[in-house]
Amino acid sequence: MTQTRLDASLSGTFLLGGDLEVNRLGFGAMRVTGKGIWGEPEDRDEALRVLRRLRELNVNFIDTADSYGPYVSEELLCEALHPYEGMVIATKGGLTRHGPDIWRPVGRPEYLRQCVLMSLRRLKVERLDLWQLHRIDAKTDRDEQFAEIAKMQQEGLIRHVGLSEVSVEEIEAARQHFEVASVQNLYNLVTRGSEAVLEYCERESIAFIPWFPLAAGSLAREGSVLDEVAKRLGATPSQVALAWVLKRSPVMLPIPGTSKVEHLEENVAAAGLELSDEDFRALDEVGRQESERLARENAA
Repeated sequence: MTQTRLDASLSGTFLLGGDLEVNRLGFGAMRVTGKGIWGEPEDRDEALRVLRRLRELNVNFIDTADSYGPYVSEELLCEALHPYEGMVIATKGGLTRHGPDIWRPVGRPEYLRQCVLMSLRRLKVERLDLWQLHRIDAKTDRDEQFAEIAKMQQEGLIRHVGLSEVSVEEIEAARQHFEVASVQNLYNLVTRGSEAVLEYCERESIAFIPWFPLAAGSLAREGSVLDEVAKRLGATPSQVALAWVLKRSPVMLPIPGTSKVEHLEENVAAAGLELSDEDFRALDEVGRQESERLARENAA
């Protein structure tokens, strides 16, 4: 690799909400829970080592949610990192859990308030730096959801507000109630359904937090463009896929997650991986083609 120093600051910085400077390569704390994102992690000590290693690697933007576990991720973060000096802990609420891999949105105002209050308690903070609505609940009037969030922000419980899995129209509807500091949508080299949302975020200086940012699909196969670039740079295909995401837009804040220190260090190493414009364009082209192919298959 062109850069071997393990330092997330090599990814550059972004002003979240216009006043919170974070290194662009963050960490998603979903995987420090049990199988199916349910219960305690299989190796609790290793999960805590992962979280404590973040500070040493200059990873200062961490994304979690009350539904991860549920509650387990927030509790582990508090145990490992409180009082979070120099770190931004972003969390989410609005999804309920009824078992492993089961996620159901509830957007009733009183429930959203409960989510915020309980996250404050588990994280042991007086204000959440970034609280994100995990999903807009289709069964509850969205303006009621947005109004309650705005009220909690006005009360000082939330510093900045974000949204997850939303369209441009939904972002604009939310902005009638509060400033949207971040949008967290599924996005990676081969999953490009949120291009319009990303471009909107770039125009409006809204952080775009891609979840599942390492995916490369069949592009990781032997002899592919991704494989050739990775071998030439002395990197892994997933590191190159992550470097591509970082280069795609200055508002991009990828949050790859893991429950292993070794994998965490591999991900952070991608912060120093520099793609040439030529390699970026070649990967962009094959990534778009793969995204379109997958979309056709899913529609069939």
